[in-house]
Amino acid sequence: MATYKEEFPLVLAKTKKDGQVNKFNLADPEERKLYFNEKVGEEITKLREYFENHTFVAYWLGKKNAGKGTYSKLMMEIFGNDKIAHISVGDVVRDTHKALETAAGREELAAYLKKDYRGYISIEEGIKAILNRSQDKVSVPNELMLSLVKREIDKQAGKIIFIDGFPRTLDQISYSLYFRALINYREDPDIFITIDIPVSVIDERMKYRVVCPKCQTPRNLKLFATREVGYDRGKEKFYLICDNPDCQNERMGAKEGDNLGIESIRARLEMDQQLIDRVFSLHGVPKILLRNSIPVAEAKNLVDDYEITPEYVYELEDDQKVKIIEKPWVIKDDEGHDAYSLLAPPVVVSLIKQLAKILLG
Repeated sequence: MATYKEEFPLVLAKTKKDGQVNKFNLADPEERKLYFNEKVGEEITKLREYFENHTFVAYWLGKKNAGKGTYSKLMMEIFGNDKIAHISVGDVVRDTHKALETAAGREELAAYLKKDYRGYISIEEGIKAILNRSQDKVSVPNELMLSLVKREIDKQAGKIIFIDGFPRTLDQISYSLYFRALINYREDPDIFITIDIPVSVIDERMKYRVVCPKCQTPRNLKLFATREVGYDRGKEKFYLICDNPDCQNERMGAKEGDNLGIESIRARLEMDQQLIDRVFSLHGVPKILLRNSIPVAEAKNLVDDYEITPEYVYELEDDQKVKIIEKPWVIKDDEGHDAYSLLAPPVVVSLIKQLAKILLG
């Protein structure tokens, strides 16, 4: 029997015009617009027309740090914030927790739940469950979670909904199958969008992640350099300097524990993979598979060099300036093959192509 990866081949295409490759700077919003127009301009036009009178509900499924939020933001960039909403279940619970710290917040949520909540615990017990949750875990009963997500969807009237973080556990898959009916949502298609990403990519994203202490902008010392890089002679280490002019060359630093990489979230990654495997065994629900990586042996036929995630290395020159060197980043995929990791825009190209096929036929 074929695996789901074999059933969902790579959906990519080289960007060419008159036999020449057009190179785009995918970090620049204007060039991204040109890139998407050349790659999937026809599909975007047809989907825009479809979205004038239709919407859908999509469930993101992917390992932690797989890029769900990034892909959602790019879809919003292409089709507009007025058409697409990204709902993070984790953010919904955290925002609800914060609101419940005030009397007005508790009264507002209780009034909403009295109208829309059905479950095995009382509203008062549900509020306590939210307030007593640990900061790093979304431990809220499923029925209450549905009500909280419905409340958030009610704020996004008429929009396409990308839900990130539900289902989170195997038992929640059953809820998600009937989610539209449970929340009395519109008669829209619902789609599972899964992301296949090598564990090695997540590991490197975590180990080299840095954040500006002022504006909280994230970057990656190895995979997403800033314009300027500094060198700490005492520690004999290079560091990134925040690009935000308001931060006045603030030094970016790593979060505590990130140097451990995936070891701190290994159990979570294993659960995420179980969820993906279970979803692909379902019948009757449209599914999309997005590939973050591509075998090196196939890359030249499917993508252009600028679509591949580069690796950045640094050299200290004689004048004490730091030279930034960009080179191909070769990783091992989960099958042990040499592979390239793709930047976010080509993954979204694959998403648009598959969405068009499902929604437009």
